[in-house]
Formats: sequence, structure tokens, C-alpha cells
Amino acid sequence: MNVVLLVVGVTLVAMQRLLELFYSLRNERKLRARGAVERGRGHFPVIVAIHTLWLASTLVEGLQRGPEIPAWWPLPLAAFLLVQPLRYWAIFSLGTNWNTRVLVVPGGKLVRRGPYRYFPHPNYVVVSVEVLTFPLIFGAWITAIVFSLLNAAVLYVRIKTENRALKELAG
Repeated sequence: MNVVLLVVGVTLVAMQRLLELFYSLRNERKLRARGAVERGRGHFPVIVAIHTLWLASTLVEGLQRGPEIPAWWPLPLAAFLLVQPLRYWAIFSLGTNWNTRVLVVPGGKLVRRGPYRYFPHPNYVVVSVEVLTFPLIFGAWITAIVFSLLNAAVLYVRIKTENRALKELAG
């Protein structure tokens, strides 16, 4: 039964990411039609690879660990679920500006509503919590540690790139 939960969990997160990717691609087309210029194109494939391998590693390590999930699985599940509203608050606050790339529309305005009123890059807080907690639900602690470190490294580059792009946008 726990193998089924693992496979269902990984499948649901993968489906969530794919739906968000379709939404992102739609928004990207709209932004590019408005003259958006991409920044940080070189690190984008690394982000995609890390997130794809994170899910695959969660599945593989979860299967290797055996059928029993840890007794403390409700804690990482609760943390994972608690950040989901922040994820969608951030996405909906950006509207058509939200996408998985760093796109700058000349003459565009910075978004200062929703969670962006309180702190920059709320979606990256969510992603960091997810990368850590989702594997822990299934006892995949090696995946949680390794991919949290990889995610932190790529977010360091990504956030610097986004901050430069936002300064460019702000003039």
C-alpha cells in the first residue's frame, strides 16, 4: 500500500508541475508578444534537470527504502501542504507575469501585491520547503538533503539573476 502512496504522490506532484508548466508557457507567449527579453537562459535547463531528478530520486529512494514509510511522515506532509497556498497566492498575484523563466518586459511594472508586498521571491520559499519535505514523507532523506543543497545552489544563481532583471525593470 505504501508503494502505491509513493507512486501516487510522485505522480500528483509531477502533474502539478506539468500543469504549472503549461500555464507558464501560455504566459511566456504573452510576455514575449509584449517584447519580453529573457535573462538567465543558461541556468534554466539546470533547474529543469534538478526538479526532474528530484522527483525521480524520491521515487527510487522511496522504493529502495521499502514499503514502510517513517512514523513521523505527517510532519513533512503538513509542511508540504502548508506551503501550497503560498505557492498559488504567488502565482495568482503575478498573473500573466508568472512563468518559469526570467522575462523582463520593457516598461513593465513591478508586482507589489499578494505575498510580494511582504517579501521577494515567495515561490522560492515554497520550492525550498517542497524539495526538502516531499522526499521525507517517504523516508527519502538522502534525496531531501542532496536536492535541497542543489536547489539552494541554483536558487542562489536564479535569485541574483532575477534581482538584476527586476532592477532593470524598475529603471
